[in-house]
Amino acid sequence: MNPPADSLQVALADDQALVRAGLRALLQQQGIVIAVEADDGGSLLAQLPDHPVDVVLSDVRMPGVDGIEALRRLRARGDATPVLLLTTFDEPDLLLQAAEAGAQGFLLKDAAPEDLRAAIEAVAGGASLLQPVSTDPIRSRYRYHADDAPKERFSEREVAILRLLAGGYSNKEIARAMFLAEGTVKNYVSVILEKLDSRDRTRAVLKAITLRVI
Repeated sequence: MNPPADSLQVALADDQALVRAGLRALLQQQGIVIAVEADDGGSLLAQLPDHPVDVVLSDVRMPGVDGIEALRRLRARGDATPVLLLTTFDEPDLLLQAAEAGAQGFLLKDAAPEDLRAAIEAVAGGASLLQPVSTDPIRSRYRYHADDAPKERFSEREVAILRLLAGGYSNKEIARAMFLAEGTVKNYVSVILEKLDSRDRTRAVLKAITLRVI
């Protein structure tokens, strides 16, 4: 059965043919259209100008141009298409590299099918998924940052908002979930960024993990 006309259009990149075929079948079963398919980052970059998509779903580790390098080149040429990176490696360094390169999401390949679908829908809608890997390795690897970081106290409401930020919720969604005005949430986010000495949400969430705030 053909997917509905308003289905999400996705570009799929993975160097392993069997993995790519499995992901293609899984996504098509959920009504997602695979508009671009590539076996490396170079092929992905070459196809995207002629085939605009809603989300790029790419493996991180590929020979030649890997997922993170493809993402960097995509952003360098002004393409803001949301990118969701997949990996089998639970490595905190990759999360940081992906976030700094401009990824909207980072997901382990053993995620449940419904989680993958939800992640694609979330990043297509403008959200970010910043906590898909275990947080303990991040805290351990970057503990030296936390030792020198300011440890201002966070209120329970600020911690709750930080957790929602880590889940990719927008200010409007946070306001709805916490029964607050959107302007109030915006003020809370500004205070949180200031307390964490961070210039954006991604860095604030990563620093909050390191400091064990969330």
